[in-house]
Amino acid sequence: MAYEDGLVRWRLVLGEAAQPQLGCCALGGEEGACDAALSWLYDRDPGLKTRDIMGGRKGGQEAPQLSVADWINQVHTLFPRETIERLEKDAVERFEIDEVVTNPEVLKRVQPNQTLLQAVLKTRHLMNPEVLELARELVRKVVEELMEKLASEVQKSFSGPRRNARSSPFKLSRDLDLERTVRANLKHYDPETRKLYLEKAYFFQRSRRHRAAWQLILLVDQSGSMLGSVIHSAITAACFWSVPMLKTHLAVFSTEVVDLTADCTDPVELLMKVQLGGGTDIARAMDYAAGLVENPRRTIIALITDFFEGGDAPRLVRTVRGLCEQGTTVLGLAALDEGAEPIYDRELAGRLVDVGAHVGAMTPGQLAAWIGERVSA
Repeated sequence: MAYEDGLVRWRLVLGEAAQPQLGCCALGGEEGACDAALSWLYDRDPGLKTRDIMGGRKGGQEAPQLSVADWINQVHTLFPRETIERLEKDAVERFEIDEVVTNPEVLKRVQPNQTLLQAVLKTRHLMNPEVLELARELVRKVVEELMEKLASEVQKSFSGPRRNARSSPFKLSRDLDLERTVRANLKHYDPETRKLYLEKAYFFQRSRRHRAAWQLILLVDQSGSMLGSVIHSAITAACFWSVPMLKTHLAVFSTEVVDLTADCTDPVELLMKVQLGGGTDIARAMDYAAGLVENPRRTIIALITDFFEGGDAPRLVRTVRGLCEQGTTVLGLAALDEGAEPIYDRELAGRLVDVGAHVGAMTPGQLAAWIGERVSA
């Protein structure tokens, strides 16, 4: 819907308490329905009382009687997609309305997105079999969307650079050597029609970057604060699994280590097996990864964690030092998601850098590019 009056927009944002100051009349019709839907959610904010906003937003007497399913239906009818995702995100994360992802009627209506995926993974232990099956479908749709985006980035990172020296027999439009094609066909230019007729087209040849296999070990902290990184790690592992030059392993850890390599081909099943929460023993996880190394100089261990160690930090540092000294590349990622905005223990991360590890935060696409450059060096 479009609002011609800017004051109406502010009235919807600020609630009924701002109506006298804005000079707006009471909202009705579609605008009133929008206000009721917003009030249903944001009246829950405990900060309204501390800010001396009496009664908070009211926006319609029927609002408190809405069920979660009714509210979802209204939201999807009244608002654009970006607003819907923000409202659902606030409902799940800010106000912890678990019914958004545990009510079958709601799950049938919601628009799959990463916020709801995270909520499903947090609350799936509350779900009965019927709801769990609906939740799995939501997970599948979000995973497919993420994989479609990342797969092209992984393919690009491992396809090799284009080379001008040789022509390729494979005629792909993305590899068209336009300059050479035009130059070779200039003799077929017709001045009268001002058209250039192509007798033969030339294409770049892409070099094959990877001659020998590399081993990639993804080691993922499954504590609750790392949930976004866990999701993207599962997608990343599935995409790397399809790269023939890489032997990919995936293990998740808390105080124990669980090897999920066998599930890399099915990221939906992989995510449904993740057990969030618990303690964190990074040293134990790194010892496990060290035991998987076959050829140290052709192995990358990507440790995805916030570096808040609940285990033996000196032992972790010793293990990382030993791996780096034998030629293994150790990459510590404080975040692996689309935002790549980490919160982590900088002191421990710095100690790992001192013994040879690389530490940072990346998006999955950046990780693919980094590994592609590393294995082609």
